[in-house]
Amino acid sequence: MKIYSWNVNGIRSVTKKGTLQSFIKTHRPDILCLQETKAERGQADIDLNGHGYQEYWNSAVKKGYSGTAVFTRSEPLSVMNGFSADIAHQYKFTDREGRDSLEEGRVISAEYSRFYIVTVYTPNAKDDLSRLDLRHKHWDPAFLAHCKQLEKKKPVVFCGDLNVAHTELDLANPGPNRGKKGFTDEEREGFQHFIDAGFVDTLRLFKDGKGHYTWWSHFANSRARNVGWRIDYVLVSQALRKAVKAAEIHADIMGSDHCPVSITLDD
Repeated sequence: MKIYSWNVNGIRSVTKKGTLQSFIKTHRPDILCLQETKAERGQADIDLNGHGYQEYWNSAVKKGYSGTAVFTRSEPLSVMNGFSADIAHQYKFTDREGRDSLEEGRVISAEYSRFYIVTVYTPNAKDDLSRLDLRHKHWDPAFLAHCKQLEKKKPVVFCGDLNVAHTELDLANPGPNRGKKGFTDEEREGFQHFIDAGFVDTLRLFKDGKGHYTWWSHFANSRARNVGWRIDYVLVSQALRKAVKAAEIHADIMGSDHCPVSITLDD
């Protein structure tokens, strides 16, 4: 089973270019999780049902912003957008500017016979770190609680744009970026809590060291020079660790400032 995750930075853009269609035709993912769709279902000019997929969307209240989607060849047993009521009530999701991250379509959880698939588009801390407290004190703990809650029933695969480089190996220039969005101690600690809870960073089962990046700035020819960040991940419950047969970064897939990441699970 091939599971892919991709922050498309606007699904209408990648479908207008034909990039998404070409990607699906070539890679034929069994489950495709998208982040930053910036659209509602039906706004993208592509017939995914014609490719054998069922579509599940969680769009932001604000038009053209954020959003996630899951396209799957197998019908899930259940699908949930956002967090359960008990988790939603336990944490605060409004930042200091009054923006409610629960209204931004950031999480979809799909249940299958063997596991849950969860896709997430984690809030960006922002250049001024105005969303850092939201992330550190509320979003990251809430998302971990959500995954652990699902894990009580069956193993979890979660993937998406987590908007953090976990270690110094996960970005080309850690020194000058220390303390900036995506590489603050608080954000890195939030990621480490996933690892401490037993979730496995699948790429690190197969690849060590630097140079494995999933996002590049548009400036200074960063992508061509591979001066990037690894902020897109696929993590799995410990129970699925041995089932992961491959984990890859598809840096050759263009169309977004992010590239897809994937894992292959043993059937």
